[in-house]
Amino acid sequence: MSFDHFEYKGVRFARGLHTEESIKQAENEFEVFDDDIYIVTYPKSGTNWMIEILNLIKEKGDFAKTNALPIYIRSPWYETVGSQEFIDKLEPPRIIASHLPHHVFAKSYFKSKAKIIYTMRNPRDVIVSLFHFASVLKIFTPTENFQNFIEDFIQGKALFGSWFDHVKGWMQMKDDERFFFITYEELIQDLRGGVIRICKFLGQELDDAQIDSVVEHSTFKSMKDNPMSNWTQLPSDVMDQSKGTFMRKGISGDWKNHFTVAQSEYFDKIYQEKMKDFNMSFFWEQSS
Repeated sequence: MSFDHFEYKGVRFARGLHTEESIKQAENEFEVFDDDIYIVTYPKSGTNWMIEILNLIKEKGDFAKTNALPIYIRSPWYETVGSQEFIDKLEPPRIIASHLPHHVFAKSYFKSKAKIIYTMRNPRDVIVSLFHFASVLKIFTPTENFQNFIEDFIQGKALFGSWFDHVKGWMQMKDDERFFFITYEELIQDLRGGVIRICKFLGQELDDAQIDSVVEHSTFKSMKDNPMSNWTQLPSDVMDQSKGTFMRKGISGDWKNHFTVAQSEYFDKIYQEKMKDFNMSFFWEQSS
């Protein structure tokens, strides 16, 4: 997983998307408002899906309002270079995205009443999604060596560092009333149920028709066909969409089409070792 990077507090960041200064500002100077809502994920874990869902909930299912701007402007990643100009234009409650690990997140958040929705995904599917994404996004040097890609992921050499550290770091907050977590797999199994749970967490009361609209417009097909949600508006010097699409399959379990038996057994062994002291279990631990 080769990309021009720098390290900050043990985490790899991509030059161009980030600078040392942008990360320091994100951690130490970014002002969090009490009514903010933060979408936090490890990359390729459902970030854009949650952006679509939350913006639709905010507008009570009014698709015309949410679809006025590209998804990456509706909910910018606050740690990226140049994001502040878009954040300054957001109407409250601001819905802001981030891939930052817990120990680098905005310090002002922890003194606020702002809410975080944290989405997790089977790390094997994250690896596969990242592998394909690396061939499209220009910051990466493409590779066809999947085994090396798995190794880099395990060793925390991916963008935003270790998946294991990211999940374990954020799940320290699982009992905090400001924190809500859900998995990509749960959303696939029951999107409507997930939307209802999120509405309850946010204190948003939507009627059945409004919830139906949120669900309809946040399906994978709807988003993939929507130029305001599928990232096709990015310039070719940022994303080479001749080599693939940002929204690829939107399924759970695609890792089984990429991992060999040996690779799966190897990853399972590493996973068990790294998560042995983590007192939680996930959907994918029973289905891998």
